[in-house]
Amino acid sequence: MLIQVGYEIAFESPQPAPMLTMLYLHPSREMTTKQPDRLVVTPRVPIFEYYDLFGNRCGRLVAPAGRIVFRNQALVEDCGLPDLQAPQAMQAQVQDLPSDVLLYLLASRYCEVDSELKDLAWSLFGATPPGWSRVQAICDFVHNHIRFDYSQARANRTALEAYRERVGVCRDYMHLAVTFCRNCNIPARYCTGYLGDIGVPPNAAPMDFSAWFEVYLGGQWYAFDARNNIPRIGRVLMARGRDAADVALTTTFGTNELKSFRVWADDVTGT
Repeated sequence: MLIQVGYEIAFESPQPAPMLTMLYLHPSREMTTKQPDRLVVTPRVPIFEYYDLFGNRCGRLVAPAGRIVFRNQALVEDCGLPDLQAPQAMQAQVQDLPSDVLLYLLASRYCEVDSELKDLAWSLFGATPPGWSRVQAICDFVHNHIRFDYSQARANRTALEAYRERVGVCRDYMHLAVTFCRNCNIPARYCTGYLGDIGVPPNAAPMDFSAWFEVYLGGQWYAFDARNNIPRIGRVLMARGRDAADVALTTTFGTNELKSFRVWADDVTGT
């Protein structure tokens, strides 16, 4: 399957402002990218690329005063299969985990592992079989507990607040699920990228970037999605980290206003 992904995002700033961007495909997608992504900025300004602590491809620039537009497009080859399912994947004991995944058991900006969610997690999921079944039970609970509502989106909502408020967008579902997983000693990390309406009925709402999460079971990472809660086709990763704070697509050190936003991810196989 070939998937055309891309976006066009415009901001307006009253004065020049430094910016960090995470608007590229993840390096793990390089071997499956048939037409590489290339960030185009209007007006043209120098962009200096670097890789962050999580291996994400990033850019830094100084946005001029006025309007600035970011555009990117890539053609990605995908297996065309739904998310890999491994119901027998087992959960390792903490002492047996690789050192580089221990970070994903700890509290982070939006995932308060050290809150009342800890006792709640064990009361809700302690009786479930450890491993894949426990993660799926967490997804089932979060999927049913939170009501999706774009109008209720809030950039600083934490997992605990999402649990209490019972409303949010995809990032809120993932933060709560990630927190419950970590509370149950299952390493979990947050992902962001493209997820088009491939293999599912079209959604009438304008497309946005999507969030999902990955858990470490049976010696590898698997994708889960507490919002959709079904295996999906065509996830195209852009960045991953502890939570949304690590994968902000743009960060501005100054004032700007979002003027336009368009994202696409379309199956173009055979076109």
